[in-house]
Amino acid sequence: MNLPADSLAWALALLHAALGIATTGHALLKVRDPRAAWGWIAACLLAPIAGPLLYLLLGTNRVNPQARRVHAAGNDTVPPGLRALLPGVLAEELRELVRIGGAMTGRPLVAGNRVDILHSGEQVYPAMLAAIAAARSRVWLASYIFSGRGVGAEFVAALAAAHRRGVEVRVLIDAVGDFYYFPRASALLMQADVPTRRFQLSRRFLPLPHLNLRNHRKLLIVDDDLAFTGGMNISDHTMLGKPGGGLVDLHFRLRGPIASQLAGAFDDDWRDSGGTAAAAPAAPAAPAATVIASAGASHCRTITAGPNESVERLELVLQAALANAHHRVCIMTPYFIPMPELARGLEAAALRGVAVELILPARSNLRWVDWASRRWQRELLAHGVKIHLRPGPFAHAKLFVVDDYYAHIGSANLDPRSLRLNFELVVETYCQQLARSLLQHFDAVRHQCRPRTVAELDRASGLSRARDAICWLFSPYL
Repeated sequence: MNLPADSLAWALALLHAALGIATTGHALLKVRDPRAAWGWIAACLLAPIAGPLLYLLLGTNRVNPQARRVHAAGNDTVPPGLRALLPGVLAEELRELVRIGGAMTGRPLVAGNRVDILHSGEQVYPAMLAAIAAARSRVWLASYIFSGRGVGAEFVAALAAAHRRGVEVRVLIDAVGDFYYFPRASALLMQADVPTRRFQLSRRFLPLPHLNLRNHRKLLIVDDDLAFTGGMNISDHTMLGKPGGGLVDLHFRLRGPIASQLAGAFDDDWRDSGGTAAAAPAAPAAPAATVIASAGASHCRTITAGPNESVERLELVLQAALANAHHRVCIMTPYFIPMPELARGLEAAALRGVAVELILPARSNLRWVDWASRRWQRELLAHGVKIHLRPGPFAHAKLFVVDDYYAHIGSANLDPRSLRLNFELVVETYCQQLARSLLQHFDAVRHQCRPRTVAELDRASGLSRARDAICWLFSPYL
């Protein structure tokens, strides 16, 4: 039966009114940032049908609000031996950093870890493939992007071979990232009977698939005491010597008890994706003293963040580290759109006399992110933060180092997507040898960069500034 035009118009108007009122109420109660709440309320009320639908798909970024809690602050004791390894660090500031990490994560700071720095695909992939080939009991791998061709095909073959010889293999790929390349690695792994899941938590908790919720974590856990994490996906793009390569990155190999924490994080994601929980492995013994001496005695803790946990978890830990900085803060990130509170923390540290330096790509693979970033840079420069622009090839590396003993390594960028929307993982480390090695790398890269200046930003045309401001306005969703 065909409805008259005026009846159809009334039906659509009533539908929009119902959706608009419902989504406006949800935004009013659930969106914590008043600026974002105003934007979504305006969209829901003023954009017929489309506004409420966009809000349902992009605006409801908390999967499990009741999980937003701070853990009991029971992990605020500095582990025995850490004070002796960091003689130049004030006891009070060390206790404060250890305390907030424990309070925000509920995980202990574990000693006896070895952390090795690996550069780009030429170093990372052979080490990971060798670890998979030598695995005795388990191989758990999580990646945001996993190409099914090139080096990705080598990983598929290695994982399938491990599965055939009786190793417990589990592969978790983000549901969005799985469609970046064809053939899809998930399809190839399933054909080989390798247990594989796509992470799309939204289907379990929300009535509609949520386009903004993505698992950006990169993990490989082998047996009980070996793990890899960092910023690298699995594709030929991070191999400079291959056709299509042209991206530099950092990844890290970790040996010791921290591998159990990383395995726990993987197991949580696996269960949230519909898998069954794994039996708890025995805690690995600390490496021998001779190994620790050769690689640095790293005390480590896993920090997971995402919209099903405390959304501000990682941001609060970063703020605490900035507040405790005395000499130097070095940040390397491919995408830099800081939350206002984080920008204020960087500026405050610089005004206290701390040398705050950022290395950003001169041109990233996401131009709209570069333009939105420029909107922040003038104010940071005016307050004493130094920004260095790194020439190509595009650098996807992520580093956060404070003074000469504290660092974050992992998957998180300094932008709203990583800090508010993505499921991210970083490892906080307390180790002078590791921090100094990372600072040496930072300084070597800095010498290749050119400085960003206020004068350069002031020379930009009015049209360019308008473009930057528009991209900045939409930065929470880039």
